[in-house]
Amino acid sequence: MGLKGTAAIVGAAQYKPEKYATAPQMFHLEQVADLAAQALADAGLKASDIDGLCINGPHFHEASSFVPAMAAEYLGIAVNFAEVVDLGGTTAVGMIWRAAAAIELGICQAVLCVIPQRMAPFGPDDDPSAMARAMRFGGHSTQYGAPEAEFDLPYGHMGQNTGYAMIAQRYAAQYGYDQRAMAKIAVDQRMSAQAHPDAIFRGQPLTIEDVLNSKMVADPLHILEIVMPVAGGAAVIVASKEVALRSKGRPAYITGFGERLGYKSPSYSPDMTETPVGPAARSAFAMAGMRPSDMHAAQIYDCYTITVLLSLEDAGFCPKGEGMRFVLENDLTYKGNFPMNTHGGQLSFGQAGSAGGFSQVVEAYQQIAGKAEERQLKVCDQVFVSGTGGVMSEQGALILQGA
Repeated sequence: MGLKGTAAIVGAAQYKPEKYATAPQMFHLEQVADLAAQALADAGLKASDIDGLCINGPHFHEASSFVPAMAAEYLGIAVNFAEVVDLGGTTAVGMIWRAAAAIELGICQAVLCVIPQRMAPFGPDDDPSAMARAMRFGGHSTQYGAPEAEFDLPYGHMGQNTGYAMIAQRYAAQYGYDQRAMAKIAVDQRMSAQAHPDAIFRGQPLTIEDVLNSKMVADPLHILEIVMPVAGGAAVIVASKEVALRSKGRPAYITGFGERLGYKSPSYSPDMTETPVGPAARSAFAMAGMRPSDMHAAQIYDCYTITVLLSLEDAGFCPKGEGMRFVLENDLTYKGNFPMNTHGGQLSFGQAGSAGGFSQVVEAYQQIAGKAEERQLKVCDQVFVSGTGGVMSEQGALILQGA
């Protein structure tokens, strides 16, 4: 059961990450059209080739419902498949496998997967302060009746930092904690970011001492172990093999996927150190008929360094409890023996909201397609990609392979 591996990523585009204060403001529909045009150009396809659409629904500026219909109308296309995906940081990974499944079922031939994440202009009745208030709580719901509003927020569990710090503290209690190893994750990724022209931290190398001497935000997480929010957005075209063969680049076929979610707040996790990416990755590898050791690169969602550590372990790249040793013993840069987040990861490339996970997807595609420029790996035919939403609460995995 699962995918046959006949659908592929054939084109991609993403905005250069920018600070929110200086990034251009665009309506989300404008961003969808712009990103779609860029991704189609990358693929060598036309808008008329698109007959499927995956888009984010929450926080879409021009609509709170009927978002796919509005986007299709604005793009001037008619689609046979439309999906709103709301999985936080694993939305991108979720879009890709849903598009591939729809294509393999014969519903459509080419799917536009898109998430706009630049700020839209505020109208006369919009309340900018409402957005600021909502951001204080990260992904937590403050709505009346929400379990988090009653059982988490009143006790100081606000936003993402406290949740990930809690997971890191639990990991430390079970397995120990080497802060230099954790800092090395950020440092190796920052080195790779120096080779990406669009990385938000290009031109700003990092040392382990820099990380350890940076501000402690939520013990044991320093500020340089926490993702940099940026304005951005991305689009990816997933197409059938027939369409892929007439696209202008090397396709990245989707041969395996997995997805797992069972809770929203880590307060309800049976074991905070056993994350959903474990079963998701096992599903993806089994579907593709591959093992972690077969991968030429790993593009692992990295909102925090602890996210990377747990994902490495639970996805099977190293045994449980030995992630820190693995990090210290391997070169994680694009020049190293274990290339991971070769674009710098979101820690150094930047996290464009729920489009942040697309940075890993796009990087995996570009490496397979030979479009990674200075950071291009000599051999890259198989790549593992992960996505993480919430506080390690919803995770997904992909296996991408070159033809």
